[in-house]
Amino acid sequence: MFLTKTPSLPAFDPVLVHDPIMLRSAVLDDFEAWRNLREDSREHLTRWEEKWAPHQISQASFKRRLKNYDRDRRRGGGLSLLAFRRSDKTLVGGLTLTNIRYGASRSGLLGYWIGAKFTRCGYATGAVTAMLDHAFDNIDLNRIVAACQPENVASQRLLSKCGFSQEGIARSYLKINGQWHDHHIFSKLSSDPKIKI
Repeated sequence: MFLTKTPSLPAFDPVLVHDPIMLRSAVLDDFEAWRNLREDSREHLTRWEEKWAPHQISQASFKRRLKNYDRDRRRGGGLSLLAFRRSDKTLVGGLTLTNIRYGASRSGLLGYWIGAKFTRCGYATGAVTAMLDHAFDNIDLNRIVAACQPENVASQRLLSKCGFSQEGIARSYLKINGQWHDHHIFSKLSSDPKIKI
């Protein structure tokens, strides 16, 4: 694939704000809040993602995550941000924009998670909206894709609210907790109308 020049590094080290949320890159000082939120939300999150072993939420593992995030950020291939409630800087979740492609594709894959006690508070909507605006306006992507399991009605509602369109079903898309799961595939294009949220 023909690769055009990636966006400048500031596009991959943003602080994004969309009330009631602020998004920024993780730093080592975020470890304790991240670990506690992930652990408190284990039952909620592992319905939709792979179960994790204790070592996967250790400080050493978190440091490796930061190193991998930084590598992706520096090469323009991915953006991983934590989501904080603006009013008191409480960590509520996180977002990723990965598999970023340039050239003819100009696309990326959106992922997100919100801690169990912060669901249905508007935080995911604010976070996804901020990431979409940044991806289209500052990284100059044309297409963002997201996937969720058919049983994850809350995620489907979130994506619809943020202006995504469902394109179809990807069979056996992800292996979660030892089993392959179908996923609904959603997309949003830069040319789609902006949603006022």
